[in-house]
Amino acid sequence: MTSKNSLLNEKDAKPFLLKPVGKDYLWGGRRLNDDYSKGIDLFPLAETWECSTHPDGPSRVAGGSFDGLLLSEVLELHPEYLGTHPGTGISVGNRSAASCGGELPIMVKLIDADKDLSVQVHPDDAYAAAHENGQLGKTEMWYVLDAAPGATLIYGLRSSVDKELFRKSLLDGTVEKYLRKVEIRKGDVFYIEAGTIHAIGAGALIAEIQESSNLTYRLYDYDRTDKDGKKRPLHIDRALEVADLSGGEEPRRPMRVLRYQKGCASEFLCRCKYFQVERILLNTERYREMMDFRTSGLSFGVLLCVDGCGALFFGGESLPFFQGDCIFVPANSVQIKIHGKAQLLKVSC
Repeated sequence: MTSKNSLLNEKDAKPFLLKPVGKDYLWGGRRLNDDYSKGIDLFPLAETWECSTHPDGPSRVAGGSFDGLLLSEVLELHPEYLGTHPGTGISVGNRSAASCGGELPIMVKLIDADKDLSVQVHPDDAYAAAHENGQLGKTEMWYVLDAAPGATLIYGLRSSVDKELFRKSLLDGTVEKYLRKVEIRKGDVFYIEAGTIHAIGAGALIAEIQESSNLTYRLYDYDRTDKDGKKRPLHIDRALEVADLSGGEEPRRPMRVLRYQKGCASEFLCRCKYFQVERILLNTERYREMMDFRTSGLSFGVLLCVDGCGALFFGGESLPFFQGDCIFVPANSVQIKIHGKAQLLKVSC
């Protein structure tokens, strides 16, 4: 067994594969096991928390020097892996993430919505700190991996509504008339700022990047019951304290500009104060050269393979990856070369 001292003395900031935690929420399906080979013995399998240090679902290292350790344990041993960017030291109460038990400020998930998710809203950091024991709020981004014909999501309200009128509609089951439904397609990107009423609709397969938070205030759940015949709790009072009830335009579709280089192309999908997300289209099969990759000292990187396969090469070692795999790359990493034909989401702070 590798000693803690030897792990502390690990000098090279090398990438490593993560093993996710699964969640069996009632609206989930089979695709994360069938299409992404997760091998998690849950049905339904609604979510996999691919890169997480949250206590409700921490991911572990699979292979390499840190094999079997929680990601949070690795970051406790090596806080320098987080980087020096202000986003990696985001406040958690009066502490910083780098000194807070190896916590990451972000989380990466895969979501299979076989049925509609509840209509919900998340608080911002200020509200969560004041009312939820210093936790983080939740701003998130969705990248649509696949969508059934006619699949939709809920994004905000069609028009502004008074709080008491909206409360009444929640209680009498007529709230859907206020909700803005947006049809979705594979490759769509949606930025869901804290306070935005939202829900993923049935038939959507989503990659979600979010703040490291599990705070959800459920407004409406279609009068459903769980496997034990019980209705899931609603959180109407708190939800209405944080929800934006002003009607707005449909979500803006970001301008997608591809930047090409030999063997790959990339585009920014989202950039906010909590995270930035880039899509990498890798195709080095026709070239002898590989894609060069390295994180700076500012931030760690997370590589989520959403299609295809390939391998990372570094210091005489190799790390193969396949569709659905998630790789953590420490800040100020070793020089890495990537080969394969794949699409990757690159997440950093």
